Amino acid sequence: MSDGTGTGWLDQGAEPIRRPDPWHWLLYAFGAGLPRRHRGWVLFDVTTRTWMLRHAARTVVQIVPFAVLLLIFIPGPLWVRAGAVGMGALMGLFWSSVYIYETNEHRAVKAGYPVGYAAAVRDDQRSADRRRREHGPG
Repeated sequence: MSDGTGTGWLDQGAEPIRRPDPWHWLLYAFGAGLPRRHRGWVLFDVTTRTWMLRHAARTVVQIVPFAVLLLIFIPGPLWVRAGAVGMGALMGLFWSSVYIYETNEHRAVKAGYPVGYAAAVRDDQRSADRRRREHGPG
């Protein structure tokens, strides 16, 4: 992670990345912790280049069931229900994005990493990417 040589402090104790099955991922999306064997995947999930998109996808997964129930059971014209649910979903996405760093850090802590580790990994990856752009891949 740190400099591509595998000698940096963030590389110590690197774990294999084992994706959770769909049921465990769904529970994870709703905030549950994953079994220890998925610890490496959790770190990958909250530090990969697309970690913000992954966070948004988990938020959408949390919102959809409630949005569907509200659309079905709230009385009134469909356009009013759809507008209300849509605005509520946008507010949910907004507040989820406000706490994106804290939420993802908490996921890493639940997986057993120290506080600040996920942010340090992301910073380290950004620094390595910046060095590669400035000095070339070698």
